[in-house]
Amino acid sequence: MATRGQGGTSNRGFASMDPEKQRAIAAQGGRAAHAQGVAHEFDSEEARAAGRKGGQARSSRSAAARAVSVADRDIQGAASGLDAMDEGMSRGGHV
Repeated sequence: MATRGQGGTSNRGFASMDPEKQRAIAAQGGRAAHAQGVAHEFDSEEARAAGRKGGQARSSRSAAARAVSVADRDIQGAASGLDAMDEGMSRGGHV
């Protein structure tokens, strides 16, 4: 059974280690992969393509966020118009 650390989380495993120890273990894995010849190394064209793909993803997320923001403002504007109508009706007015 796992012993529990502070806050009720397990103190076992990679994620519970301090960052320096995680970095040291990860570095050993990277060195081993390079020694075996199985590590991936980007060439300049591949890195350029990855950067372009990331920029496109960022751009599309920004456009989607702007569209949602505009839709939210439209909904809020319509709701405030309805609130004004309700207030006018409650005062005995006609709309």
